Amino acid sequence: MKIINSDFLYTPDGYVQNKAVAFTETIKDIGTLEELIQRYPDAKVIQTESNSILYPGFINTHVHLEFSANKTSLAYGSFKPWLDSVIEHRDELMGACNNEMMLDECTKMMRSGITTFGAISSFGNELEVCEKTPQRVVFFNELIGSNATYADMLYGDFQERVKASQSCETSSRIIPAVAIHSPYSVHPIILQKAVNVAKKNHMPLSTHFLESQAEREWLESSSGTLRAFFLKYFNTSTTVTNIEEFMHAFDTYPTHFTHCVQANEEELNYLAQKGHSIAHCPRSNRYLGCGRLAIEDLPLPFSVATDGLSSNDSLNIFDELRAAIMLHNDIPIQELSQKLLRAVTGDAAEILGLNCGKIEVDKLADFAVVTLPEKPKRTDELALWSILHTKEASEVYIEGEKYV
Repeated sequence: MKIINSDFLYTPDGYVQNKAVAFTETIKDIGTLEELIQRYPDAKVIQTESNSILYPGFINTHVHLEFSANKTSLAYGSFKPWLDSVIEHRDELMGACNNEMMLDECTKMMRSGITTFGAISSFGNELEVCEKTPQRVVFFNELIGSNATYADMLYGDFQERVKASQSCETSSRIIPAVAIHSPYSVHPIILQKAVNVAKKNHMPLSTHFLESQAEREWLESSSGTLRAFFLKYFNTSTTVTNIEEFMHAFDTYPTHFTHCVQANEEELNYLAQKGHSIAHCPRSNRYLGCGRLAIEDLPLPFSVATDGLSSNDSLNIFDELRAAIMLHNDIPIQELSQKLLRAVTGDAAEILGLNCGKIEVDKLADFAVVTLPEKPKRTDELALWSILHTKEASEVYIEGEKYV
């Protein structure tokens, strides 16, 4: 048994003082330090630095590790030029992205307080890395392929990758999951099969959806800038599905829809009605010129995620939260800060079906300690100060074990 004591404790009911947490692999008790020492006299007491806040470990719901080698290879500013550059440089970037590089990015995430992340895996290359990293990894085996001729082969490969991730469950913190790449890149026949795999095995399910205006034009009328892309690389001028058909494919199972920047009010309401949620990636959306997701008007839950280094400059969750504060400048800053921290803790855990993300009895003992540079003058601004002044967590615990 251990007891950790900080100046402030972030709970589902807000910030509290004079409370400590007793834990093993899970949280066993919450009370004053004196009460917990009396109840557990043999427990090791951990006193954090002055001006520290004990948070639940942060959750980054959507990450691509496979393109971690990218620095200046890919074109930013607009979605179609970026997509062209991905095709052009994909092989060299993936060749340069070895396990050591991906593990280093996982370590950097952990230093920013991320104790759980969702890894979107197109080829399964990062499975070994995700087994080695201390964090909990929701391993999203991604299905991609719009050509009906190769549908069976692509689905067979997808099934093998799902089985490989399932075999890791007992020996690591990997949680097998399913991802559908996007409506423009997955044939409806195998799409429904993959959704059924997630549903049958009670796996988390994710998909990219309406990230850009170019995607919307292509899905609505097989027109726009993506038409030239599909003609050049896939010799087709017709989309395999449309927006409505794609949404209906997920009607029977809650799904984490990534981006949704170009989804309209009717579509967002439909997703909400079916129990879905959104992964919001502020920097990625800005860097690729996709627009702003109006989180102030969302009728459904959302998480905040970094996306991958193919469309970002770091996987640091505090870098992402600071960007969100700047992007959503019409929302009162204190309200926004509190909303964002919920989005990377309790809300993210509920979306992915995880027993973490909150400091409550029986939740997993995942913690991130944030230390402010001085004693806060107003406790109602703790959320904002945490985001503005943090690059790395002071301490990080996963299932009761200290890793930072």
